[in-house]
Amino acid sequence: MNGILGSIEFWHWWVLAALLIAVEVFAPTTVFLWTGISAIAVGLVVLVAGGIGWEIQVFLFAVLSVASVFAWRYYARWRPTVSEDPLLNRRAEQCVGRLVVLEQPVVNGQGAINVDGTTWKVEGKDFVAGVRVKVVGADGAILKVEEA
Repeated sequence: MNGILGSIEFWHWWVLAALLIAVEVFAPTTVFLWTGISAIAVGLVVLVAGGIGWEIQVFLFAVLSVASVFAWRYYARWRPTVSEDPLLNRRAEQCVGRLVVLEQPVVNGQGAINVDGTTWKVEGKDFVAGVRVKVVGADGAILKVEEA
């Protein structure tokens, strides 16, 4: 086994980096991106320094991978991305503040409304069908309503 691992060259790390970054295209996180960048860095170290044993190469890759993932998560937590439309994928929250007509009566605190062709479950005081209500909040896919 030492014969195979002993012959790890810089380009092996770059091939691994390309594979990891390609996997990132299909992954919902950025973990593979940062491990791919770490593989690129290890490849550069091996190219420049040369003669580094496989044990040190793998250790360096592991340390860089863990450090880069944690550094990115720390950075992303404290510097969130500013969006022009922060409610883009939060359809229920987009309804908050709208005035709508009850499609079904609210009985025992539950009913339904129609917003832009979509029927939503609602919670609130009991109302008869046809009453105008205001959406005041969202809890998952359930809208909270009050009389308008």
